[in-house]
Amino acid sequence: MIDPRILREDPDRVRASQQRRGASSDVVDRALSADSARRAAIADFEAKRAEQKQMGKKVAQAKGEEKQQLLAEVKDLAAAVKEAEAAQGVAEEEWKAALKAIPNIADDAPPGGEDDFVLIEKVGKPRDFEAEGFEPRDHVELGKMLGAIDLERGAKVSGSRFYFLTGVGAELEFALINLAMEQAREAGFTQVIAPALVRPEAMAGTGFLDQVDDGVYKIEDDDLYLVGTSEVPMAAYHSDEILDPETLPLRYAAFSSCFRKEAGSAGKDTKGIIRVHQFEKVEMFVYTTVEDSYAEHQRLLEWEKAFLDKLELAYQVIDVAAGDLGPSALRKFDCEAWIPTQGKYRELTSASNCTTFQARRLDIRARAAAPDSGAGTTPVATLNGTLTAVTRAIVAVLETHQQPDGSVRVPKALQKWLGREVLEPIQK
Repeated sequence: MIDPRILREDPDRVRASQQRRGASSDVVDRALSADSARRAAIADFEAKRAEQKQMGKKVAQAKGEEKQQLLAEVKDLAAAVKEAEAAQGVAEEEWKAALKAIPNIADDAPPGGEDDFVLIEKVGKPRDFEAEGFEPRDHVELGKMLGAIDLERGAKVSGSRFYFLTGVGAELEFALINLAMEQAREAGFTQVIAPALVRPEAMAGTGFLDQVDDGVYKIEDDDLYLVGTSEVPMAAYHSDEILDPETLPLRYAAFSSCFRKEAGSAGKDTKGIIRVHQFEKVEMFVYTTVEDSYAEHQRLLEWEKAFLDKLELAYQVIDVAAGDLGPSALRKFDCEAWIPTQGKYRELTSASNCTTFQARRLDIRARAAAPDSGAGTTPVATLNGTLTAVTRAIVAVLETHQQPDGSVRVPKALQKWLGREVLEPIQK
């Protein structure tokens, strides 16, 4: 959630952020109203408690009939105190709920929705298959020819948007994961295998709980959720902890299976493995100070670009518009690879700066760098960045590096993991 001081001291800044997101500013007014009600409830409770204490002193000094009268008043006052305390509790919960309804303040993100992104740069040049003299095959056809992707049996066993990766398809997935983990390790990240099931607190803390109906699978009997990204368990990894500032930044590279309902994607990417219910991902996750989070955001983007460069892909980098951000992110950069048979760029990686939004919900703080400063503790900043979402990376690699006979040239960086320079078709 946002810093409540910003809401109180500069509500117009929050309203402006809502406008950039294309969202109503009513949440700001509701939160301010809830804050006023909460403060009034606290004051009322404290006043009645003070009166109760004073009355207690009078009772101790009184005698006879006066004492009996005071005791009756004390009884009535005790009931009023209890009622005021309950009202304070309700007001506190309403305030917290209203504050949590406000997404992160997107000061620097471009205004608008999904199509209002700002192009930062284009890297590489898409292949001109027409000039090369052949029509590119899509990844579905290539996957069949290579014996790499089996969509029919995936649908038979699990339903639509499921698949089997077989033979070189499975090998390619492991190669991509190994390459991503190697790069992360060399950059100083701690490698993690994260759980794919989390408690509601982790989902709420990262801002994903509101997406349950549309995008998240819930295991009702166990009150657990299947994660759509290892950002969720990694954000909660240090929940309710106070971190040593000298350990920051803490950088983790987490592997996990990811699960998404894709409920809002009816009719979109129904063919192939671009939009599926289950996939594997290596996610970078960082805890740092707010002051360094902006530079760290750029570093995450550079690591993502370096990985796409190793895959020898043409891609573009965009600054995602505020209306297309999740509630936790203050700003997000996407890297989109060129998919030849679609004739457009598609998202492969994202890097988001969530500043203190998730840390405030999950109670993750750091001690003051100077213990004698009297500053105590302060919420840390959290950031996340995709190193590889494997199915989409497979699509981009197969389609970009295909050859006229259906074989696929293996990017040099993947060759040591695949043990070959070319993936040969098993059927033509």
